Amino acid sequence: MAQQALPQRDPERTVRLGKPLGAGHTVHGVALLLPGGRAAGTRRPSLLALAAQRPLARRLTRAGETEGLVTHVVRYRYRGWNGTAAHPVRDAEWAVDEVVRRYGDVPVVLIGTGMGARAALSAAGHKAVTSVLALSPWLPEPEAVIDPDPVRQLAGRTVLLVHGTDDERTDPDLSYRLAERAKKVNRDTCRFEVHSDGHDLRQHRSEVLALAADFVRGSLFGHHYARPLADALAAPPPLGLRMPLACGFGESLGH
Repeated sequence: MAQQALPQRDPERTVRLGKPLGAGHTVHGVALLLPGGRAAGTRRPSLLALAAQRPLARRLTRAGETEGLVTHVVRYRYRGWNGTAAHPVRDAEWAVDEVVRRYGDVPVVLIGTGMGARAALSAAGHKAVTSVLALSPWLPEPEAVIDPDPVRQLAGRTVLLVHGTDDERTDPDLSYRLAERAKKVNRDTCRFEVHSDGHDLRQHRSEVLALAADFVRGSLFGHHYARPLADALAAPPPLGLRMPLACGFGESLGH
């Protein structure tokens, strides 16, 4: 069966930055949220995937309101990765360029979920990107094992991966393998495991949101990381790549 041709660039199908949250007048850092998607698909992105980013966007806005943090959700052209076209990666790269155009020389953290996590990791080589947070990253088995995604673009960035151990949609073992390879080229890489949680990380959502906020405050604005995060970054494999996210994490952080 012939492979379906991908559409040519449609001027109406442009990538966009969602409404900015936070940072009244002076912007000192930007968080770009990259939603999940599908392996293939040339329809417009799902509104549900965009809506799923709201809790994280709100939490980051509260945590960074005194630091000059602005948060945008990236609105892709298409809902699919679409093979070698890797549309979300191209869209993420455009989004970082747009951040530089709007806000100037400010640090950027890419935060992706599922397919968006893979896009965040892949687009991390942009010179404005200082850190990456990958939540439940989607790494297709054949590509991840036989032809693994590159990791050299992660050098010089602070990288955090978070994965539920009961995720049935994206394989936690594959994110561990990627983190293991990334750690070899970048010591500032760590990975947290959310025990008994699934792909959407709903069971321990408050802890995941607190971890994300602490990571962004530390990686963009130089705050001290919470002890578990600092320990995970400092620990050698496998400990620093299988750090358990404890129940109640973040309750005493004050942000």
